[in-house]
Amino acid sequence: MSAVVETLAPISETWTYFNDVWAPGNVAIMGPRTHGAWLGTTVFDGARWFEGVAPDLDAHCARVNRSAVSMGLRPVVEAKRWEELVHQGAAKFPADAALYVRPMYWAEAGGAGGGVRADPDSTRWCLCLYEAPMPPINGPAITLSPYRKPTPEVAPIEAKAGCLYPNNGRALMEAGDRGFGNALMRDANGNIAELANANVFLVKDGVVKTPAANGVFLAGVTRARVIGLLRADGRVVEETRLVYEDFLTADEIFMCGNFSKVAAITGIDGRSLQVGPTARRARELYWDFAHGRL
Repeated sequence: MSAVVETLAPISETWTYFNDVWAPGNVAIMGPRTHGAWLGTTVFDGARWFEGVAPDLDAHCARVNRSAVSMGLRPVVEAKRWEELVHQGAAKFPADAALYVRPMYWAEAGGAGGGVRADPDSTRWCLCLYEAPMPPINGPAITLSPYRKPTPEVAPIEAKAGCLYPNNGRALMEAGDRGFGNALMRDANGNIAELANANVFLVKDGVVKTPAANGVFLAGVTRARVIGLLRADGRVVEETRLVYEDFLTADEIFMCGNFSKVAAITGIDGRSLQVGPTARRARELYWDFAHGRL
C-alpha cells in the first residue's frame, strides 16, 4: 500500500507515523469501511514528552499492546519499537516542546459471521505526537456525575479502548454545562471510581486515599507511580472504598493522569479548595522522578 499523505487540519503541531513514513499534520488513517471507524475497535495509549523526558514510556508502550489483545486485535509492534519511534517523532519538535504521545491500533476489517467481530489479521496501527502544553498544578472544580462507569460484563474495561470514552465525554459535557471542569464518576454500586478523565485522590487528616482498583476503571500508569512515590516519601496511601461524601469533607483533593500528571482540585460542588501541600509534594516528587533526581 502506498504511503498516505492526505491530512486534515491539525489542532496543534503534529507528526504521525503511518504506513512506514512520518507525515506532518492530522493524517487520514481510516475510511468509511474501516472496522475501527464504524464499530469502534480502537485502542490507544497516552504518554508524555516534556522538558526532554518521557517518564514511564516503556509502561505505556507495553500497555497499548495489552489493550490490543483485550480488544481482539493483534499487537504487531513490539514495545521497544514503539519507544524507538517516539524518540524519532519527538526529535521533529523543538527541544522544549511538551508533547502528547499516542500509539494506536485498530481493526481494518470484520471477521466472519457478519463482520461485527474484528479480524485480528487486519490490525493496523499508527503513532501520533502533537504539541500539548502541560497544565498547571491548579486544576478544575468538580461535581458528581449522574453517569456511571460500566462493569466488565458490558465493556472492555481492562483495555484503554476508544469505545469507553464517549461515556466519559458526556460526563464532562454534563459537568461543564453546570460550570464544572470535571466530574466524579461512580461504579454500579455507588462507590467513586475516578474522575471522567483521570484517577483521583483525597487527603483526610494526613492520610492519602484513592479508590481501590476494582475492575471498573483503568488504574493508570501515573496513578501507580504517584502511589509509589508518596509511599516512598513516607506518606500513608490507602487504596480503599470511597463514596461521594468522603470527597465533600476532604482536606485536599487531587488528580493524576498522563495528560496533567498531578493537579489539585480547586473546588467541589460550591466548596472552594486550595492547592494543598500533598498535591504540591506529589507533583514535585513526580517531576523529580521524571528527571531522574530520585
